[in-house]
Amino acid sequence: MDGSVREELIGLANEWDREMVENDAEAIGRYMADDWTIIGPDGSVCDKAAFLGLVKSGALSHDVMESDELKVRVYGAAAVVTSRGVSGGKYQGQAFREVERVSCVFVRQEGQWRCVLTHLSRIAQKEDR
Repeated sequence: MDGSVREELIGLANEWDREMVENDAEAIGRYMADDWTIIGPDGSVCDKAAFLGLVKSGALSHDVMESDELKVRVYGAAAVVTSRGVSGGKYQGQAFREVERVSCVFVRQEGQWRCVLTHLSRIAQKEDR
């Protein structure tokens, strides 16, 4: 695989993390395709408009968003980026902190990589087992 594409996608993922902590819905939305969908660790489904609406309203805010163990697989104009992620902040006034496996599917649209799907799976902590 072309190392520059891999580095571009890892850079994009890291930039997206930083924008999430800035809680700027417009900036966050630039990383998403118009038909982006997120599937939460509980199986819930949310589209781009609803997700960004939560950010804009302040109902969802992040004070931490970090990704490591990033792996990239490129399939022409599509790519899958998987990582271990830590996210935290507030949702509807309640604090949260999650450690998750994150899968993002990116598609190159008009020369730019945009995420079309994010899937989150909670990583059970030792005390949960």
